[in-house]
Amino acid sequence: MPRCSNRQVVKTTAMTAGCLFAGMGGFCGGLQKAGIQTLWANEKDESAVRTFLANYPKVRVVEKDVRQLSVDKDKLPPVDIFTAGFPCQSFSHAGHKQGFDDERGSLFFEIIRLIREFGERKPKIILLENVPHLAHGDGGKWLQVIIAQIQLAGYWFSKDNLRILKTDQVAGLPQGRERLFMVAASIDAFYCNDFVFPESKLKLRPLTNFVKRGKKARPSDYLSPDNRYYKAIVAQMKMGNPQSIYQLRRYYVREYPVKCPTLTANMGGGGHNVPFIRDRWGIRRLTVEECAMLQGFEGFVFPQEVSDNECYRQIGNAVSLPVAEQLAEACLRFYKSESRCLKRVVA
Repeated sequence: MPRCSNRQVVKTTAMTAGCLFAGMGGFCGGLQKAGIQTLWANEKDESAVRTFLANYPKVRVVEKDVRQLSVDKDKLPPVDIFTAGFPCQSFSHAGHKQGFDDERGSLFFEIIRLIREFGERKPKIILLENVPHLAHGDGGKWLQVIIAQIQLAGYWFSKDNLRILKTDQVAGLPQGRERLFMVAASIDAFYCNDFVFPESKLKLRPLTNFVKRGKKARPSDYLSPDNRYYKAIVAQMKMGNPQSIYQLRRYYVREYPVKCPTLTANMGGGGHNVPFIRDRWGIRRLTVEECAMLQGFEGFVFPQEVSDNECYRQIGNAVSLPVAEQLAEACLRFYKSESRCLKRVVA
């Protein structure tokens, strides 16, 4: 498919968005900070919906499985930007790598279905997020499928329109997190797709801004000496820097002196991938509030009825909010610049 064609250029108006797989609201928060209004969101997880609504009470949330979501039946208004951090487990290097053969991986095709349901009112920009391994998994076949499906839906999209972004570089947050972002532009709205990804390398903010060792956490956050992982963590801490973060892996403990390791969805349930620190009261996991801040969710509210494990899972699944904000600002620049070939916007 050619990447450019002729279109008429006129002025633009304010942008709106819809969020699939909305989770706790990483994309929504970034869009909001950039001045883009989210008209609706879709999420099937009840606890995530509670967190979302506690922080974005004015956004309409359709709480159902995306496979049951319908543009007409659920009365979804057309939007300019369509965001979707679709499930990544089947594309992850750490998983079984089943790709689209996994039920979760096949949910990507629901994004395409919903785009087609909008017909001529389809979104002008598609913004997707997943794990980096998706870009080259199964010998590159996963990405080939995604490119073909997006192009057939009527969008400029190629390997030039995806980028792995690092949270520490783009947002200055001390977390070693990498995610793949993909941006497609409607053929009906743009001459071509020369979207420019954010690349600003911000100064890394110190861990001490996020990890509050001087404040005693709740008793449940501290490891008991009877815990089966306690001795391994203590032994590694004695050999390393006491100010570092330590992550429990499957068979060993890893030290992180400058940045927090990637926060994952399973870190709240015990076992591997849990980040620990030592303070003067003992050895404890990073608190929900600390993890939220390391994802850029400062001042975020978690309802009391949402358990700690659910909070950790939501945080680990979320898009880092400041990264989403920079992507949203890049979408605005692309959308508003005549040099980037906007065809038309109907007010």
